[in-house]
This record gives sequence, structure tokens and C-alpha cells, in this order.
Amino acid sequence: MADKPSVLFVCVHNAGRSQMAAAWLTHLAGDRVEVRSAGSAPGAEVNPAAVRAMAEVGIDISQETPKMLTVDAVRESDVCITMGCGDTCPVFPGKRYLDWKLEDPAGQGVEAVRPIRDEIKTLVEGLIAEIAPAEPEATA
Repeated sequence: MADKPSVLFVCVHNAGRSQMAAAWLTHLAGDRVEVRSAGSAPGAEVNPAAVRAMAEVGIDISQETPKMLTVDAVRESDVCITMGCGDTCPVFPGKRYLDWKLEDPAGQGVEAVRPIRDEIKTLVEGLIAEIAPAEPEATA
């Protein structure tokens, strides 16, 4: 892994789970991790219930747009995470591939999206601890 690990979240429409995961990783790890998200068949917009659920925890994803998965995005990432949606990434040696089994928030209201959002946060926290733990503070 490079000095700054790179993570790619992949879900078919890149409109819910992968967008929330990317937002959580950006929010929690800051500039310690390079974050991407994409989908094999991107939707027209980010799921409004996902936008509302993330806004409830102070994270604004309203300006995000679903992006097309490219071979270059996979090649440039150290860790590629699919979101339990059956999507697959091109396989390159030396990459780490994970599949997080998460319920699909498509067509669901914010009440159903909240537990998915919270599960993603827990998974992202575990990922950060592995690939980009916080620097220990210097003692005086």
C-alpha cells in the first residue's frame, strides 16, 4: 500500500451504500485515505433516503453523483469493496478485495436506511483501524 491508502467502494447503481461508505470514510479518516466510489450501472442520482440519513449525522452527500466503474479506478485503488450487490471488480494482483453484505436501501424510506448507514459506519471504522490508524499524539 502507498503512503496514503486508496479505497474504492463499488455498488451497481453507486447511489446508496457505496455513496454512504465513501462519505463515512472521508468524514472519519479525513485526508489519511483516498476515497472513490463507482458502479457498473450508475443511477441518475444519489438515493434521497441515503442523502437524508447521512444529513442526520451531519454529512452532506446531496451534491454527489453516481459514477461509472472503470478499470483505472480499480487499478488505482489498494482496497476494492463491493457492497453485497453482486457487482464484481476487475481483478489485479496485489489488491485487496472485500464484499460487505449490506441490505439494499433502494426504494426504502429513511427509517429503513438508518440501520444500513450505521452498519456501514461500523465497517468503515474497522477498515480505518486496519489501513489508516490515527497517528499517535506526541507526548510532551
